[in-house]
Amino acid sequence: MEEDLDSMQQKAAELEHMAEVLLTGEQLRLRLHEEKVIKDRRHHLKTYPNCFVAKELIDWLLDRKEASDRETAIKLVQKLLDHSIIHHVCDEHKEFKDVKLFYRFRKDDGTFPLDNEVKVFMRGQRLYEKLMNSENTLLQAREEEEVKYERTFVASEFIEWLIQEGEVTARTEAEQLGRRLLEHGIIQHVSNKHHFTDSNLLYQFRMNFRRRRRLMELLPEKSRLMPESHDSPFCLRKQNHDNRKHTSFQSVLKRPVTSDELLMPGAPYARKTFTVVGDAVGWGFVVRGSKPCYIQAVDPSGPAAAAGMKVCQFVVSVNGLNVLHVDYRTVSNLILTGPRTIVMEVMEELDS
Repeated sequence: MEEDLDSMQQKAAELEHMAEVLLTGEQLRLRLHEEKVIKDRRHHLKTYPNCFVAKELIDWLLDRKEASDRETAIKLVQKLLDHSIIHHVCDEHKEFKDVKLFYRFRKDDGTFPLDNEVKVFMRGQRLYEKLMNSENTLLQAREEEEVKYERTFVASEFIEWLIQEGEVTARTEAEQLGRRLLEHGIIQHVSNKHHFTDSNLLYQFRMNFRRRRRLMELLPEKSRLMPESHDSPFCLRKQNHDNRKHTSFQSVLKRPVTSDELLMPGAPYARKTFTVVGDAVGWGFVVRGSKPCYIQAVDPSGPAAAAGMKVCQFVVSVNGLNVLHVDYRTVSNLILTGPRTIVMEVMEELDS
């Protein structure tokens, strides 16, 4: 059963990435319409509605600091083309070119492929917006196994809400919808231990659909210029281009520490809270470990260091969500899917 959950979580992560590309592409499309980059254009006496010029888009991305150079900008737009979010107006070019060619968002000309995965994603987004815009109290801070989680919903109450809103007609249908949302990485059990069932278990939306996406997030290779780490590479800041081999402080714990030990009355640990505002390349730190996680590296020139973060501090919460009983992958996911500004509560050992 555990292997099935691990496989399901891996698939959900892949589908979540697809969803992030869709969201990022849609946010870009709306911005380009707003700034009149997308408009009707004529070429050889023919009018092409709702188009943008490839070269003009690259210029726009550089001007808005959505990419550091033209090569990176081209890779970002190619990502959108590879996921069928945009296409050449005549479908003649499968490779995005930085020239005066016309491209169009498939959503603007009705050619966007609505397969089952996309349909589930769009329904999940609609349910999320419906919950956020309503005055119901479905999303609340709750505890499961003595761990507090923010903005959770109880599975059985979610099922009742779906029926009341006319989204489904029966509890079994609602449970099947919940399972599809989980399998597609839209919701998750708070500690990733259970599939979706009609029960009192707690679940959360895995994605913040309203978060402003940065195009750079679409390129995993953006971490190539950052210190290598398999812990949370997107949290690291890009290294300075100089002759120094190491610009980040790194450390390992002197000894393992449990969550219970941290919370023990009279324990020699001080609690601190930092507000870290990410820049164009990250937040400038790496988390590692499990139950609790700790700060394994801090870039001295990054936002985290400026906020006062230090290595070997134990992570207590991220944006109000208690993370003492989860591993670094969960903490990393919270940071990646959350807002640019993160509030982190940590505990550090007092000087003896």
